[in-house]
Amino acid sequence: MLTERIAIIGGGLSGLYAAYLLEQRGIRNYVLLEARVALGGRIASVSPTALTGEQRPSEQYDLGATWFWPDLQPELQALVDELGLQTFAQQEEGDMLLERSPTQPPVRADGYRSTPPARRLVGGMGALIDALHQRLTANRLMTHCHVRRLRYLDDCVEVEADGPQGRERMHRVAHVLLAVPPRLAAGTILFEPALPDPLAGPWKHCATWMAPHAKYLAVFDRPFWREQGLSGEARSAVGPMTEIHDASALACHGALFGFLGVPAAVRRQIPEEELRALCRAQLVRLFGRCASSPRTEYLKDWASDPYTALEADNKVGAHQMLPLPSCAASGVWCNRLTGIASEWSPQFGGYVAGALDAARRAVAALTAGNTAHSLLH
Repeated sequence: MLTERIAIIGGGLSGLYAAYLLEQRGIRNYVLLEARVALGGRIASVSPTALTGEQRPSEQYDLGATWFWPDLQPELQALVDELGLQTFAQQEEGDMLLERSPTQPPVRADGYRSTPPARRLVGGMGALIDALHQRLTANRLMTHCHVRRLRYLDDCVEVEADGPQGRERMHRVAHVLLAVPPRLAAGTILFEPALPDPLAGPWKHCATWMAPHAKYLAVFDRPFWREQGLSGEARSAVGPMTEIHDASALACHGALFGFLGVPAAVRRQIPEEELRALCRAQLVRLFGRCASSPRTEYLKDWASDPYTALEADNKVGAHQMLPLPSCAASGVWCNRLTGIASEWSPQFGGYVAGALDAARRAVAALTAGNTAHSLLH
């Protein structure tokens, strides 16, 4: 006997958007299971003002996904408009810095202008997660629930999860929407019977977008680099950060973030405070003494996040997204299981827009020819 009609595994953007689309169709007989304590997945926005008690929701900084491109991703822009969110342009005015050698000072160069222009959300990408969360039926969303097993039964799929305080949760559903990266799903969930090779093979070999990376973020009293005619962008062959950008929130403090070029396996051997100190020292080399004492700083190593990365994700490679099957063409898993994480998007694989695209395609296919009433019973 079914406990819910649909199970969504993963509470990142794709999972939340799938739930949002279902509810728009009048379908609330679903459950969303998220292993983390909080929703958002690879979208993670932090607020330094939370430590002081100030109420400044616009001052959020992204440790995960940061930008989007409305000209290329109209579906994402449409959702932003629908939810009443505000955007602003990524700061790119001014010169960029190039650090080519540890024995030579950084040099200025013409700044880079993204084409089409990149934009950010006021309140960070977390504002998108919060807006969707607020519009969903609260008792359908369950955090701290780690799905361990999916078992096919004759008339349903049994979803077994470890819930809060280690309590086991069991759900029997007609269909599962997998809103976790393909490699993570294939590597951490036990499927009974096993997934067919045409599905399991590509999923295991699909690199999880940004999983090998780490981001360092420093927040300052003001964006002092702009006073020097600098954009805040830098490229470095010295490191530890190879690519740096202005991360300032709109009309708030200044901020810089950078991607670390140190491999994940090496990062594990370095204490976090030492890595932060190396990043601060690099910002001083590039932008001067004003960078030596940030108001606050963060280091998010996605490779050490067990709900994002596996050992196979530790090697940084090219962002190559190949066509990836999202469901079984035949066998017991056919019409029972669909992948909806961003990597399954044929158009925007890995990007924020890809999460929306994959979720929309799956929900459209799932509800094609069905009414809300037929899906509820």
